Amino acid sequence: MIVLKSEREIEVMKTACRISAEALKKAGEAVRPGVSTAQIDELIREFIEKSGATPTFLGYNGFPASACISINNEVIHGIPENDRIIRSGDLVSIDLGASINGFTGDTAATFAAGDISEEAKRLKDTTEESLYEGIKAAVPGGRLGDIGHAIQSYCEKRGYSVVREFTGHGIGTNLHEDPAVPNYGTPGRGVRLAAGMTLAIEPMINIGKADVRKMPNDWTIVTADDKPSAHFEHTIAITSNGPIILTKCG
Repeated sequence: MIVLKSEREIEVMKTACRISAEALKKAGEAVRPGVSTAQIDELIREFIEKSGATPTFLGYNGFPASACISINNEVIHGIPENDRIIRSGDLVSIDLGASINGFTGDTAATFAAGDISEEAKRLKDTTEESLYEGIKAAVPGGRLGDIGHAIQSYCEKRGYSVVREFTGHGIGTNLHEDPAVPNYGTPGRGVRLAAGMTLAIEPMINIGKADVRKMPNDWTIVTADDKPSAHFEHTIAITSNGPIILTKCG
């Protein structure tokens, strides 16, 4: 069931989203060669808790950390570890959430560690740009397929593939709510979009094929061909005046 939020509820939700965005910004600033993913996770946890919020991911369905930190061919759900050291040229995707006042925010971005290849930079930039194409399509009266189609067409025209097994989602009092928000679709099809919907839109885009596989830790998802992937996400609210990004700093 899709739960529409009132203007007051969206205002309350903005706090969780702001903290999430600020935590992601700080995490991104910490991405550099020689740093472990566990160090970044600890920074995220400390910031969220000092802000009076709770790291949404910590313990969620048993997840052992405050953020998912995925490197290169890892699409999502990378588990931070002390011995996972970031190297120059890595693409580092960080996905996190913060919960406060009964609501949660969810956001993600892919960061460059040192100098990255032109191929990796194009992937990162295209994935981020596709997120904003999807957001632009999130308007009252539109359809859910419009969002997915905007992302899919933008990326596929540039030679990239869209992960199908994992999607964005509704968000609010819970991290995952209805509806699922695929990063592919047919325009004019699917659930009708309405003011009051709050969605986490999150393209996961691969350089190679779209196929993915799960690692033995039962969490981390990697590309089946071991080629790089990128991931960006914003929590948005659909209003009568169009979409607003809740997880945006400043």
